[in-house]
Amino acid sequence: PDKHSGKAFGLLKSKQEEKLNSINEVFLSDPKYVEEEDLGSKLEAFKKKYMEFDLNDKGDIDMMGLKRMLEKLGLAKTHLELKKMMSEVAGNAAKDSISYTDFLNMMLGKRNAILKLILMFEGMGKEKEQKDVGPPTRKTFSELP
Repeated sequence: PDKHSGKAFGLLKSKQEEKLNSINEVFLSDPKYVEEEDLGSKLEAFKKKYMEFDLNDKGDIDMMGLKRMLEKLGLAKTHLELKKMMSEVAGNAAKDSISYTDFLNMMLGKRNAILKLILMFEGMGKEKEQKDVGPPTRKTFSELP
């Protein structure tokens, strides 16, 4: 493998992270979220989660990135379901990617977007793993509309 690509990828990742950090700063000073408990650590966690997605060259989550992330979680979705999830987060059916700002608005917002439920559920699954007896209850998402 070409060792430059890894380096370029690392550079891209740190550039992306800088961009995400600056967006986090904006959210930290947003009066809308002033009541939010542990906002700083939440934003840090959301940033990590966001960077687990395959981001496109604009640093957004596109349809492919969303599809791959959900497949990794064992939740294969149809194109239509993905589109629906996208527009639910971006608040605009015409948009075909989710920006970090969209992502944060979703995670901090009151609306329960399907993607948010999946990510929260997945996070909870990790924390509560030791309590679970029997097979993991991942299947519940297929029952979502």
